[in-house]
Amino acid sequence: MTLNPPGQKILLHVCCAPCSGAIIEKMVAEGLRPTLFWSNSNICTAEENARRLDVLKPYAAEFGVPVVEDEYDHGKWLEYVGAELSGGRADAPSLGSYPERGERCAACFRFRLMRAAHYAAAEGFDCLTTSLASSRWKSLEQVDEAGRAAASGVPSLVYWAQNWRKGGLQPRRNEIIKERNFYNQTFCGCEFSLDKSHENNK
Repeated sequence: MTLNPPGQKILLHVCCAPCSGAIIEKMVAEGLRPTLFWSNSNICTAEENARRLDVLKPYAAEFGVPVVEDEYDHGKWLEYVGAELSGGRADAPSLGSYPERGERCAACFRFRLMRAAHYAAAEGFDCLTTSLASSRWKSLEQVDEAGRAAASGVPSLVYWAQNWRKGGLQPRRNEIIKERNFYNQTFCGCEFSLDKSHENNK
């Protein structure tokens, strides 16, 4: 698989090292130099956020690609997702009642990729993509819809809808996790996905 980004200055939103490792390796091998944007306020504790980021940083440094850290604010994420799902209704279902790959996840992607698009606009990037599209636990349709919506507010920015599971990247992803002994978390990041992962392990 040869990569054909729709822009020259690429901002890669990264959700974790396990999901982005093969993507970074592939991009650099093809002469691309993305900037990595860490914006994951969905993660339910600052400690977990830092743990995941600390795995990514040394790996990115080996490839000579910069990591930009967005503000971590889980409370703001909860507020945004709650408002998106409730539509102002007082009797709206709790956030935990939504299934994985449901509307809660779609709202989460919108929050994170809008943050990435705002940074891209401020710093002159013309291409936005995300490692969220590498996870088999995510809906590619939801991820791409969120990415396109985020980029639509920035005239000079194009969302690069790329299925990062194809072209041998999925098996390479798993190889890198083993080779590097990456911390490979068992839940997406928010407390609701954590609850679901515990249910699935019963």
